[in-house]
Amino acid sequence: MNSFITCNCSKIKLSVVCLPLLLIISIVLFLYVQDALCAESYIQIQKDYFFFINAKLSQYPSTQNNLTQFGNALIILSFLSIFVVYAPKIWEYLASSLLISLIFCCLLKKTFAVPRPAAVYDHSSFSIIGETLTGHNSTPSGHSLTVFAVISVLLFAFMPKKRINQIFWSAFILMIGLLIVFTRVGVGAHHPLDVVLGSAIGFIIGVIGILINQKYNIWIWINNKKYYPFFMLAFLMSGFALIMKIINENLIIFYISLIILIVSLYKITTVYVKK
Repeated sequence: MNSFITCNCSKIKLSVVCLPLLLIISIVLFLYVQDALCAESYIQIQKDYFFFINAKLSQYPSTQNNLTQFGNALIILSFLSIFVVYAPKIWEYLASSLLISLIFCCLLKKTFAVPRPAAVYDHSSFSIIGETLTGHNSTPSGHSLTVFAVISVLLFAFMPKKRINQIFWSAFILMIGLLIVFTRVGVGAHHPLDVVLGSAIGFIIGVIGILINQKYNIWIWINNKKYYPFFMLAFLMSGFALIMKIINENLIIFYISLIILIVSLYKITTVYVKK
């Protein structure tokens, strides 16, 4: 599997980021034409869309609250934890992508300082599912950025060989990504353009993370079994964090994440002991 992933990702060129980059430029130009580059106008120009999407998606509160958790690195990485054993190349690419994502997300949020919906609108005018977020750090959506950084890695790593299968795979993985990121509007945490921008930026960063890792092999040690105790400790700590989340929020997604993490911990421990 590792060789298949390496072969797939070796074919990636920087030109694949043209479409998401064009989308970002188009949004910025649209906001400029509408005189909506300041935070207040940015919010007002998408107010109706926010209320419409929030009203529609919030009809399924449990689904929205569970799906939106995939934007949490703890959850999405727990689901991918087994790849440490079977496809460590995935984790090499993810390490670069998510580290860059974290840096960019923090910088952009502080730069734009856009208020979240709950900091602007009356709480009774829309649905809030889960935690009420009222900070001035709405743009871009960090959850969306994380999801699409991971999505882009998975998209190219497991790209099928046949053209028709590539089309179906790409459409499937991108639709899953969009389904997840728009839950951020459904739970009342973000404006629509926050998740669109976050998704586009996340996709670009995911590709850049792959390209950087191919050139410099920063995380090659992940493939070395002598470092498995590091992952074993990380998985144990993550498991404890998931148990705390179960105690506090009791969402089914946390139980599934914990089960997958336990299986991965068992497998990586077995492989390490045999070595």
